[in-house]
Amino acid sequence: MEYREFLEKKRHTTGNFGFDPIWIPDCAFDFQRHIIEWGLRKGRAAMFADTGLGKTLMQLAIAENIIRKTNGRVLILTPLAVAFQFIKESVKIGVGDISYCKDGKMKTKIVVTNYERLHHFSPEDFESVILDESSILKNDEGQIRNQVNAFMRKVKYRFLSTATPSPNDFVELGTSSEALGHLGYTDMLTKYFVNNQDTISPMGIGVKWVLKGHARDDFWRWVASWSMSVRKPSDIGFDDSRYVLPKLHIRDNVVKNNVPLIVNGQHSLFTLEAKTMSELRSEGSVTVEPRCEKAVEVAINHDTSVYWCNLNKEADLIEKLDKTAVQVKGSMNIDKKEEILLAFADGQIPKLITKASITAFGLNWQHCNHTTYFPTYSYEQWYQSIRRFWRFGQQREVFADRILSEGQTKLIRSLNQKMEKADEMFSILTNMTSGANTDTTKVFTKEIQLPKFI
Repeated sequence: MEYREFLEKKRHTTGNFGFDPIWIPDCAFDFQRHIIEWGLRKGRAAMFADTGLGKTLMQLAIAENIIRKTNGRVLILTPLAVAFQFIKESVKIGVGDISYCKDGKMKTKIVVTNYERLHHFSPEDFESVILDESSILKNDEGQIRNQVNAFMRKVKYRFLSTATPSPNDFVELGTSSEALGHLGYTDMLTKYFVNNQDTISPMGIGVKWVLKGHARDDFWRWVASWSMSVRKPSDIGFDDSRYVLPKLHIRDNVVKNNVPLIVNGQHSLFTLEAKTMSELRSEGSVTVEPRCEKAVEVAINHDTSVYWCNLNKEADLIEKLDKTAVQVKGSMNIDKKEEILLAFADGQIPKLITKASITAFGLNWQHCNHTTYFPTYSYEQWYQSIRRFWRFGQQREVFADRILSEGQTKLIRSLNQKMEKADEMFSILTNMTSGANTDTTKVFTKEIQLPKFI
C-alpha cells in the first residue's frame, strides 16, 4: 500500500455521498419529501425527527431509491416488534420488495431485522444500512453496538434515525458521526471539547467533557452538516396544521414512605429526600409495595395502559395485583417478547408491564392513552416511553401518572432540568439546520514529507 493511500484511508469524510432522488411516495407530505431528498443527496445522514413525523415512511423511501439506483440490497435494523410496522407501512406507500428476516435467509431487496439478529447477516451483501431508533445503541451492550458500527463501516450508504438524541449527550452525537463515516468520536472530542476537571461547580460535576467556549457554534454547525433535526414541520419551514399534539397530562403521585431513610448509618427522624444514588436505591427498594399499589390504583380506571417499571420485583408485584396485565421479561427469548408486544399493539392484551430498556423505542401504541411510570434519572427513557402514546396521530388526550415516594422528588427535578436542556439543544440544531449546513475542512497545500524509513 502506498503511503498516500494509507493516509487517505485514515481521513474522515465530509460532504455528500448520495444521489438525486429517483422516486418519492405520492402520499409523502412536503416536509417528508424534503427530508427524503436531503438524506439521499447526503448518502450518509442522521434524521433526528420526532415521533409520529413519519420516519418509517422516509426510511422506506430512501431504501427504495437505493434499490432503484444500485439494484443492491438494503438492511433496516429495528428494535423488537418494530419490524412489522415497516412491513405494514410498505404496503401503504407502494414498496413491495421487502420482508422481515430472522435467520439471514434473504428473499427480497429490502431486508428488515432486529438489532439482536444482526449476526445472521454480512455487510458485503448490502449497499445500505438504515438504523431505526439508532439511539438504542448507546443503551445496549457494547458487543452489539460495536458489531453494528463495524457492520456499517463496510457499507456505502448509511442512515441513522431516532426521535431525539439525549440532551447534551455528546457521546451519542460522536458515535453517530463515526458510524456514518464522518468525524470520529475521539477526533470530535479533540476538535470541539476540553476535559472537565471541575468537581466544585454543581453544573460541572459528572460532566467529563465540555464544549470549548469559542467552538460552540462551530460544533452545532458541524452536527447540522450531517443531521436533520425536526420536532415539527415548521422547524424546517413547512406547515404544522396536520401535526398538533393532543394535550398531555403529567400527574405526580407521591406515596408515603413509612420506613425512615438511613443516612450515614442512622435512621432519620423525619421524611428526607434521598440525595445519593445509594439513598435513592434504598428508597426505591423499601417503597416497592406502596408504589406498585398506587400504580394499579390509577391504572384500573383505564381499559388500556402500560406499566413502566425499573425493578423485577416491581414488575412481578404489579403482575400479581393486576390480573389483566401481561409482563415482558428480560429473560424471555426475543420471539416471546415480540409475540407479547404485537398482541398488545393489536389490542389482544389490555395492560402491559415492561421496562423502558426493553420496549421504549420505536413502537407505535396510539391505541393506548394512559401509562404509569416509575421515574429514574434517564430523561431519554422518560421521553421515549411517553412518546409511544403521545405522538402525532394520537386522537385522545394522554395521561401519564408518575409514581414516586416522598424521598424520590429529586428525580422529578432532574428530569425537568434535562427537559430544558433537550429543548435548548433541539432549538440550536433546528436553527443550524435552517442555515448553511457545511463543515469546514482545512486543506494542506504543502508537499507530504515521507518518513525516512520509507
